[in-house]
Amino acid sequence: MSLNDPQWGKRGGSGGGNEGPPDLDEMWRNFNQKLNRIFSRRKGGGGPSSGSEPPSFRNLGGGVGLLVGLILVIWLASGLYIVVEGQRGVVLTFGKFTEITNSGLRWHLPYPIQSAEIVDLTGVRTVEVGYRNSVKTKVPRESLMLTDDENIIDIQFAVQYTLKEPTEYLFNNRRPEESVLQAAETATREVVGKSKMDYVLYEGREQVAAQAQKLMQEILDRYKTGVAISKVTMQNAQPPEQVQGAFDDAVRAKQDLERQKNEGQSYYNDVVPKARGTASRLFEEANGYRQSVIQNAEGEASRFKQVLSEYNRAPGVMRDRLYIETLQQILSSTTKVLVDARAGSNLLYLPLDKLMQMSGATLPEAPAAGTPPRPLAEPVAPGDARSRDSLRQRDREGRP
Repeated sequence: MSLNDPQWGKRGGSGGGNEGPPDLDEMWRNFNQKLNRIFSRRKGGGGPSSGSEPPSFRNLGGGVGLLVGLILVIWLASGLYIVVEGQRGVVLTFGKFTEITNSGLRWHLPYPIQSAEIVDLTGVRTVEVGYRNSVKTKVPRESLMLTDDENIIDIQFAVQYTLKEPTEYLFNNRRPEESVLQAAETATREVVGKSKMDYVLYEGREQVAAQAQKLMQEILDRYKTGVAISKVTMQNAQPPEQVQGAFDDAVRAKQDLERQKNEGQSYYNDVVPKARGTASRLFEEANGYRQSVIQNAEGEASRFKQVLSEYNRAPGVMRDRLYIETLQQILSSTTKVLVDARAGSNLLYLPLDKLMQMSGATLPEAPAAGTPPRPLAEPVAPGDARSRDSLRQRDREGRP
């Protein structure tokens, strides 16, 4: 019968005149009878008790015990927990640290006696300093820093860290992530404050990140946060937006300066080695000429000493020898032939082969362009002509 039926709850069937809600006592008796049937089978008792009897505590004892046992089993099962590989379980007894459990299926006394906290030691956590979620979303309070040369730079970086000690992470700090954020900002401000602006923006970005990571780890270890910094990544470093244009002009001027310095250095590397090579060559030539002159002078001096020694032994012989050697040296380079007319010999011998060889060896070179040609015959002085005539006359007189 539906609950919406207007005849619901009537007694005595369709002919009865009494109407009203169902009797609660009757419903309780029916429920008690069902429980008695269930537990009477377990105890080996008889049939169900009369529905007219009121419920007794003895009859309800079995049902309550079963319910209590079920609740106890559920309460004890609530102490089971699973620790995944790479995690640690921290067991607390009435809020006080008891032990650390490794990976696997674990059990502790259920709440409120004991509780367990699962701490992930291998997961990498990230803290952003100077921005949130994107580099364009800047946080000026964190990103603006002062350098050693009193310039302001806008810097954003990310810090990645893991956990190395679960008890320190849980109990020594109330907000560990905020502690890492403040330590990162403090360490970076200290490193940037000891560095020049150009060093932070250009050539020293990796060194600044490495120094900040080291100092950051020292701060967190001093506070015993149980955090291990794994990496510090410099996302962006630039001057403030208000002076970006002036800074770009300064950068371009510096680049032009470096370019001109490189060009000058290239020209220096091209010219100076050549000049040094030429200077070295001239120096070596001068040194060689110096050695040649010295050796010649020493040789002439030695020869003169030897001639002087021989001259002191036989002056007359030495004078004749020097005279003859000098004449031989002079006449060996000339084509003239001296004839002794007083010898009275009619046969004149001329070494024509020697004269031709000497004349061929001493032919004058062709005149260079632009130089006047030499005369074919040199003019004869009057004194030379007179001496030749007298020589011919003597020759005629000497003939028979």
